[in-house]
Amino acid sequence: MVDDQSTTPVGSVKRGGPVTIAYIAESAGVSVPTVSKVLNNRPGVSDDTRARIENLIIKHGYRRPPYRSNTLELVFRELESMWAVEIIRGVEQVARKHRIGVTVSEFGLHDAMPEPMDDMLDRRPKAVLSVAQLSDAEREQLAANGIPFVVFDPISELPEDVPFVGATNWRGGQSATRHLIELGHRRIAMICGPAGQLCFDGRTAGYTFAMAAAGLPVDPALMVQAHARREDGYAAACGLFALADRPTAVFASDDSQAIGVYQAAREAGMRVPDDVSVVGFDDLPIAAWVDPPLTTVHQPLSQMAVAATELALALGRGEEVPQIGVEFATTLTVRGSTAPPRQAG
Repeated sequence: MVDDQSTTPVGSVKRGGPVTIAYIAESAGVSVPTVSKVLNNRPGVSDDTRARIENLIIKHGYRRPPYRSNTLELVFRELESMWAVEIIRGVEQVARKHRIGVTVSEFGLHDAMPEPMDDMLDRRPKAVLSVAQLSDAEREQLAANGIPFVVFDPISELPEDVPFVGATNWRGGQSATRHLIELGHRRIAMICGPAGQLCFDGRTAGYTFAMAAAGLPVDPALMVQAHARREDGYAAACGLFALADRPTAVFASDDSQAIGVYQAAREAGMRVPDDVSVVGFDDLPIAAWVDPPLTTVHQPLSQMAVAATELALALGRGEEVPQIGVEFATTLTVRGSTAPPRQAG
């Protein structure tokens, strides 16, 4: 496939400043990734476009940045989560094998201050593994500086040329809901994650599909949106358990929410799973420690982090990779938090 996509890069430099990939791309009327392909002698660029870019590189005296540190930059939206620990474990496994350092940083989806990105660019990492969703401008900055990046578990649609590692969230939501249906539950609530995020939207879509496939109505009163935190899962479950016709099962879109459901059930005088079955998502270590142990959808976070890190480092070495999008399968782990519903009377 030939990539001659024309674009005006975000954050291109004014003439007179240092010559960047973004400036070459703007001058050639192509995308930053197209210029990167030419610089790295990769296929996918027509002969005419390649020649035009090469001439501009010579004309403007573009030179690659002279130094890249022997580190991988791991970027999070937030570090205060058990989810982050599992990812770091996988990244460190690869880092030790390749004898590289790992720098962990934290900044938001669209950080108002430029310092986090500027600081990262100053560190000149070999590659970036972004658990935080980078904005278009931030991705352009990385590409313009010749720093490859991989997005971990993307929360929004990405351009086709952006490397990523994700999981089968839709399938996980379907299998969790189907498990509860097969146990005999009919009033199944779902605590959804934040709307507009691919991973959570996929889990919700899997839930609604499984309900429809079983001929069960999806009651809007049983679908509650909440952030992926214990306290938000607790608040959502309190509302569900206050209903006159409360659910016999709750599918929480992540394990932290599910732990909040446990707390709400205790306060409502309900027992798990006798009075309410609970299913989570992620299969974090805590899922096996709670009482009763939590039935949850296993998302292989450490394995995903291993694959994402290997992909990022391969791109950092300028290697051709067989595929830039990798999706890991999710599987249901059944434990003690689910059972058939209590029979009325």
